[in-house]
Amino acid sequence: MSKIYGYARVSSKDQNYDRQIIALNQFSVDSIFIDYQSGQNFNRPQYKKLLRKLKPNDVLVVKSIDRLGRNYVEILEQWRVITKEKNAAIVVLDTPILDTRRDKDILGTLVSDLVLQIMSAFAQIERDFIRQRQAEGIAAAKARGVKFGRQPLPRPDNYLEVY
Repeated sequence: MSKIYGYARVSSKDQNYDRQIIALNQFSVDSIFIDYQSGQNFNRPQYKKLLRKLKPNDVLVVKSIDRLGRNYVEILEQWRVITKEKNAAIVVLDTPILDTRRDKDILGTLVSDLVLQIMSAFAQIERDFIRQRQAEGIAAAKARGVKFGRQPLPRPDNYLEVY
């Protein structure tokens, strides 16, 4: 009997994955795997565990392609691993054309492959924009005199003697 697995990802523990869980539960998944890590690569513990569990005819459901990952090349590679090597299906809830359970003819495969490449590129572009905005924010804060890092420890009274 095939299983339906959900996968959710947020970049850090202070982010909220509720909207993803709600969407996955509406799809009636059997179990959900959640990672609190960047989408930069697929070296994530829960994703790896999910990948080991996937069997032929199982289904992997994600809310959006950027929840799967944010690296163009690696998204395409993982898509291939899941659909070709594992012989499982993928459903991207926000992009219904990315549902590999249907339209398995050459035209359906071509269209979904094109959409996957476009969406994966946008996921990586958004990741690049996030990094750029973060760097700009840090530079602006430094220009305002904001100090980053740990506060220096006070030196002991006999510092010069020991030094």
